[in-house]
Amino acid sequence: MLLVIDAGNTNIVFAIHDGQSWIGRWRISTDDQRTSDEYAAWLLALMDRADISASLVTQAIIGTVVPAALYDLRRFCRHWFGVEPLIANSDLDWDMDVLVDQPDELGADRRLNGLAARETYSGSLIVVDFGTATTFDVIDGQGRYCGGAIAPGVNLSMDALHQAAARLPRVSIGRPSEAIGRNTSVAMRSGLFWGYVGLVEGIVRRISAEMAESPKVIATGGLAPLFSEGTALFDAVAPDLTLDGLRLLAVRNAQRFLKASSGRFDRSSVNKPINT
Repeated sequence: MLLVIDAGNTNIVFAIHDGQSWIGRWRISTDDQRTSDEYAAWLLALMDRADISASLVTQAIIGTVVPAALYDLRRFCRHWFGVEPLIANSDLDWDMDVLVDQPDELGADRRLNGLAARETYSGSLIVVDFGTATTFDVIDGQGRYCGGAIAPGVNLSMDALHQAAARLPRVSIGRPSEAIGRNTSVAMRSGLFWGYVGLVEGIVRRISAEMAESPKVIATGGLAPLFSEGTALFDAVAPDLTLDGLRLLAVRNAQRFLKASSGRFDRSSVNKPINT
């Protein structure tokens, strides 16, 4: 079984794939001070409740946009699962041309979304990821990653509005029943929700105008189901797109697992020092 770790700026998602489907998925807030033992205490208890044995995990892959979290995530895989994880970076075989100025600077999450979308859907694609930032990633009809756009995420905008305006409260993100708010909280929810719907529709329209053929538009990220309720823009909502990208990358680089496992840690080594 494969352990997949997607470390974002807001949350880290741990998931288990048994070769057929995702059999477990858990989320924890991102904290780059969290230790490998803290990850273990939390995740192993959840896996036990789901009747998933840690001893069955034979491979692991990590994708992260938080470099400071990588050390303990890697240590966690080594010491508690006895596997040497692959790290989703440009050293791996992606089988995807990246047509940007500096490919090494492209975030792992954006490349993973592009990889999974290309393998799942046909033709030209725009992937909209509702995360800490709202990202737009473009895949052309030849399966090449062409770039995209990055906007502040809706939660960042909400926090900025609350912190910068003394009399505005913190509100939850949700689809308001009407656009005209008759109190401050409803007015803020309306502005945030419909403002982001307008932002996404506008950016997708401009990107589409620069593409050679009309693209499919795929939504992913935690807030994708919510925002898909407010627009007919999306051809599909795929909440697990980044996880699927990591899974596909692991399959494509399976030989590297074999090479890494030849010197991998076992559970008897938990008190031994490790190299980074």
